[in-house]
Amino acid sequence: MERKRVLVTGASKGIGAAIARKLAEADWDVALHFGRDTEAAKGVAEALGERLSGTYRFDFVTETDPGDLIDEVLAGGRLDALVNNAGVYAPGAVLDLSPEAFDALLRETMRINVEAPLRLMRAAGAHFRAQGGKVLNVASRVGFKGEPDAAIYAASKAALINLTRSLAVEWAPHGIGVFGIAPGWTQTVMAREGIEARLPEILSGIPLGRMASPDDCAAVAKFLLSEEAAYLSGQVIDVNGASYFH
Repeated sequence: MERKRVLVTGASKGIGAAIARKLAEADWDVALHFGRDTEAAKGVAEALGERLSGTYRFDFVTETDPGDLIDEVLAGGRLDALVNNAGVYAPGAVLDLSPEAFDALLRETMRINVEAPLRLMRAAGAHFRAQGGKVLNVASRVGFKGEPDAAIYAASKAALINLTRSLAVEWAPHGIGVFGIAPGWTQTVMAREGIEARLPEILSGIPLGRMASPDDCAAVAKFLLSEEAAYLSGQVIDVNGASYFH
């Protein structure tokens, strides 16, 4: 049986790297995408070993069409699944930002967190329509739950969640599963500043008593991409230690 191949975006660190490793352990061939951190990407590529199926550098801010990344990956072999993990977060109180800072934050957040995943899904979906496939989007708890100083980020993740739901319905007749995970506080570089400043407050709001690890998130992603989840589509599963329900 031919091995399945998955593209994981933002796979040089954090949740993306953990998903890449977890899927490699589950016998997936992994096409590894990264944006700027070449050294971190090399480390993950080495960890994947023979399961590495190409390393692809693509900057979602500066490049014209993220769909070009799908074409590049397809030139290297088959593609059975897409994991949209690449994302950006920067705090900002809407009324306190200068007009220039507001415009920059809005533009970059929506470009990376919404437009890039949608364009990747569109390009991958055109391929999957003939053969079937799966798409996993990494959203966030704040896509369901508003939080101060994170309105733009929360809006971007809410958009990603509803893209997941809508495309799951639209693409189900083509045998394409679309789903996501919504991590709460997770031990990643992107969250480190908030974690260090607010650790006691954060932990007090998590009944399980600890933050998620990237591996916690990767385990759920692995399940959703497995054949055991063949009848699921449109679900966005919370990974938050019972800290929030909706």
